[in-house]
Amino acid sequence: MAFIRKREEEKTGFQSSYKNGYEWDFAADFAMVYGIGDSMMETIDSFKKTGHVIHLMTGISWGSYRDYLEGRWDGEEHMDEAQEDRFGNKIMHGLKGEDIKPYMVPTISFADYLAEKLKKAVDAGVEAIHVEEPEFWDRGGYSPAFRREFEIYYKTPWVAPCSSVDAHYKCARLKAYLYKRTIERVSAVIKDYAKKKYNKNIRFYVPTHSLLNYTQWKIVSPEASLTEVPGVDGYIAQIWTGTARTNNVYEGVIGERTFETAYLEYGIMQELVKGTGRRMWFLHDPIEDQPCYDWAGYQENYLKTVTASLLHSGINDYEICPWPTRVFQPGSKYPRFSPNGREIGDEYRSILAGCFQMLGDIPVCKSSAKVNVGILMSDTSLYQRNFPDGILKQAQKNEVGTVLKTNEDEKKEFEEVLFAGKGDDDLRHRFEITDMLPAFYGLALPLLIHGVPIRPVLLDNARRYVGYLDDYDVLVMSYEYCKPDYPDENAAVANWVRAGGTLLYVGDGFDPFHKIEGFWTGRYPTAAEHLFALLGIEPKDSGEGQLFKVDKGTVGVWKTSPAAFSYSRKNAEAWRNFYGKVVGSAGHEWKRTNYLTEQRGPYTVAAVFAENENKEPLSLKGLYVDMYSADLAVVKDPVVRSGEDHVYLDLSKIEDEKIRVVGTQGRVISADVKDDSIELVLHAAGRVKAHTRLRTPWPVSCETEGVGAQYDPLSRTVLLTFEGEAKEFPVTLRKAGD
Repeated sequence: MAFIRKREEEKTGFQSSYKNGYEWDFAADFAMVYGIGDSMMETIDSFKKTGHVIHLMTGISWGSYRDYLEGRWDGEEHMDEAQEDRFGNKIMHGLKGEDIKPYMVPTISFADYLAEKLKKAVDAGVEAIHVEEPEFWDRGGYSPAFRREFEIYYKTPWVAPCSSVDAHYKCARLKAYLYKRTIERVSAVIKDYAKKKYNKNIRFYVPTHSLLNYTQWKIVSPEASLTEVPGVDGYIAQIWTGTARTNNVYEGVIGERTFETAYLEYGIMQELVKGTGRRMWFLHDPIEDQPCYDWAGYQENYLKTVTASLLHSGINDYEICPWPTRVFQPGSKYPRFSPNGREIGDEYRSILAGCFQMLGDIPVCKSSAKVNVGILMSDTSLYQRNFPDGILKQAQKNEVGTVLKTNEDEKKEFEEVLFAGKGDDDLRHRFEITDMLPAFYGLALPLLIHGVPIRPVLLDNARRYVGYLDDYDVLVMSYEYCKPDYPDENAAVANWVRAGGTLLYVGDGFDPFHKIEGFWTGRYPTAAEHLFALLGIEPKDSGEGQLFKVDKGTVGVWKTSPAAFSYSRKNAEAWRNFYGKVVGSAGHEWKRTNYLTEQRGPYTVAAVFAENENKEPLSLKGLYVDMYSADLAVVKDPVVRSGEDHVYLDLSKIEDEKIRVVGTQGRVISADVKDDSIELVLHAAGRVKAHTRLRTPWPVSCETEGVGAQYDPLSRTVLLTFEGEAKEFPVTLRKAGD
């Protein structure tokens, strides 16, 4: 029956550094005990007692590693392995006191230290180990340890990242390699130790932010390259309100676009495991790291991230809550430090309980998109996030507002800079290097917000896997925000086009990182020109897009700035028109909409874009259960309005099922159906007013004290209502009238 599964499936989990508690025991499948300190065993034991599969999680770029830093581990101090910026400042994680820790340059000795510490977790009997957030800040690369690693890797004296585009790019590539090496070394040691000592195949995972978020936040990390590490069994996509609310620019407006950004973030993470057999859990957080918001804001943005993740139908495993104590523990009040701060309300608590259980029931399915559209990204997007000295005329600023012009004369000037390459190059440089990442979002958002289900695609994997691009009908790409590492990446794209793919390339070669030492250096001015040569086309600097037929495929090239399409509505519309022209010439129909939908088994996932000029609501016909309501309400012909997103269970999709759980805020442990009765065993967290809605073959009454039952003849469901107690309890339903 739906919603009933074994915990060994490990479909839902959470992380915690505290012992299991009454208020946050939602009976997820696995618990990730955080940290390898003195309290590790006590915490592990508390979750073992409640039946959780036990994982262990710790940081790989920062953590409570003072014994290593101060020389107590091997007799040698290691503070020179802290990441440093060009001014000699150590790059730290944390806010104050003991919580402050340096981000590490991952040396061989640091990898050996982590492996030795993690053996304790293997001895404790955990089933899996997670090393989270391999992060090397783009502004780093100056510490003594990094200089040594540079000279070993490149066999030349260290060169400061700020000295040239080539030096900056090489340093960034090395940063990613060092964390890839560390993960490979630690995973190999741990797996070997577990097998030798316990004959156990322990699993090894990497929880990491998305490639898109790290690119915006200017953090270097191995992403697609971890595919090459055999010891990695999968990932957790660390995407939540805190990453997804990062500002970007659409039609000249700076703002948070939590749903749209989360949708693109989850999309690129899905690509990390496609075709690999590895596992991916998508993370959501009911609040976020910033404690300054109220519960209404947390709830709205949480549901946006859940909806965004469910639109990617290839993943159905989830980390349901990274830190449940900060959400559910009594005394956790938000906004923190505000006299108006309060604990989580009953309604949001019930909604969360329902979402946690729903996520364990979501099936994998194929995308329903008629035309599959991708936008290419690469790990190299991380390598060019700051310009070295001599490129910017004035101090670099990350505030895009400094270059988004307001009066008509300034707007005209900036249009000429972006589209025609005339005027002040510094103006464009400062615009494109901002955290808003306008070159990427300028291509993605104008299409997404008009109903194109565009998903980021990993260029790096095009050379790793034969046929990797075959799932896509249309690809959008630019080398203004990333570069190909190898010529066969271009070859893979060219072959895909010749076989019938439709490619849209945007870029004019303005990015200074085109001048790095790459495979195209000395023969082509940019890597894009190498791609054009493979395609047999010669696009001109015509000021507008051009169309080419290449064997069975179609290519549209617009030699202009992709960031220009984020600048104004006029520019965004020009890009949409060009997109429509190219895909139309290839025989693909594009019907503009203001929404995205996906059907995942009986679940209808829908979102209507707030910034689309079309404000018409999306109307659904039929009888549904509202999975985002506190009481799992039955609704007829629901409507999703502009700016809203929702998940419904379509009751017409389960017509053949006489009995089915259609929604629950407590875990359903078992269900035994007899001729005239139904026996359930349920489990709900403490302090939760919980509901379970059940499709039954006949009207029922409830014989269990403390459990209310309301039968709805229209939907043929009964709604059970009870107070959670964080323990299993039986419920007996009797056929009405018997």
